[in-house]
Amino acid sequence: VQLQASGGGWVQTGGSLRLSCAASGSIFRIITMGWYRQYPGLQRELVAVITSFGGTNFADSVKGRFTISRDNAKNTVELQMNSLKSEDTAVYYCNVGANEDIKSRRDGRVTTYWGKGTQVTVSS
Repeated sequence: VQLQASGGGWVQTGGSLRLSCAASGSIFRIITMGWYRQYPGLQRELVAVITSFGGTNFADSVKGRFTISRDNAKNTVELQMNSLKSEDTAVYYCNVGANEDIKSRRDGRVTTYWGKGTQVTVSS
């Protein structure tokens, strides 16, 4: 499974960016798609996640500013980031949780996949 992320870059404080991620390869069933971010020297933290049924979860720090959407048919997920702040500056990683095969689905085993990080820089 490969995750191809795009959309990072530099934006002024208060601006918007959209991150996109496409999953490809042999995937039996994708359960969750989402985004994490990592500050230098710290662990990755959840930004937003969306399930195959459309349920979402956001970090408190981005609620009301970020939205997440996915296209189950295309195995893509997008993170729309509005009203960006300097503290949103980080490396963002696409994340997918999936069942590799029917047996793993039956057993409840979920495999996590990560895309390469994309830098988001917010400054005035």
